Amino acid sequence: MKNSLHGKTAIVTGGSRGIGFAVAEALLKQGVAVAICGRNREHVVSAVQMLSPSGQIVGMATDVANPEEVARFFRFCDDSLGELDILVNNAGIGIFRPVSDLSVEDWKQTLDTNLSGAFYCCREAISRMRHRDEGAIVNMSSLAGRNPFAGGAAYNASKFGLNGFSEAMMLDHRYDHIRVMYIMPGSVDTNFSSRTERASWKIAPEDVADMVLAVLQMPARTTVSRVEIRPSLPPR
Repeated sequence: MKNSLHGKTAIVTGGSRGIGFAVAEALLKQGVAVAICGRNREHVVSAVQMLSPSGQIVGMATDVANPEEVARFFRFCDDSLGELDILVNNAGIGIFRPVSDLSVEDWKQTLDTNLSGAFYCCREAISRMRHRDEGAIVNMSSLAGRNPFAGGAAYNASKFGLNGFSEAMMLDHRYDHIRVMYIMPGSVDTNFSSRTERASWKIAPEDVADMVLAVLQMPARTTVSRVEIRPSLPPR
């Protein structure tokens, strides 16, 4: 029997566009109250307006690479939604250059957002979940977290790190009844602003969102620790 999500609360980082937007929408349709964040205030406001017909949704401009902003966002969520049940760490960036061309700022921005940002959010979430003896965390990784590619040094490092972080955190907090999972999509069509112009061979954001629902709806006794998703028919 599926674990019902109705009546639960969730935070989705990077929820104003792309995969995060699709995940927020899917959760709302399951009766989950959702808080989203993103770095761009206008995008967050627009996303909240678009999603509001589907359920209870709030949002706040937040840079997850800044621990003070993360703490402020979580306090906002406490006030807006109450107890936290689900965290989906989706915020991320990609800077793709050979190591010789990567600036220190490129490296720091990628690692600070994709890896440290997930840590900051997980730390806030766990402090809220563990006293309730339940919770679920889904970290959005990538097939780049196990498959290095030229020009991907910073991105690969962030996603390899996110995978290891997720697995260690699962072991740290499984007996707090906090399930930790991570999803590794391949090429996803995240053309948020023009959904009609998609590359048909790529994974749709909604497909990733469906997988997030699937792992969250597993019975509490079962944790789907890692999922790989790839296009069925990529270009030859």
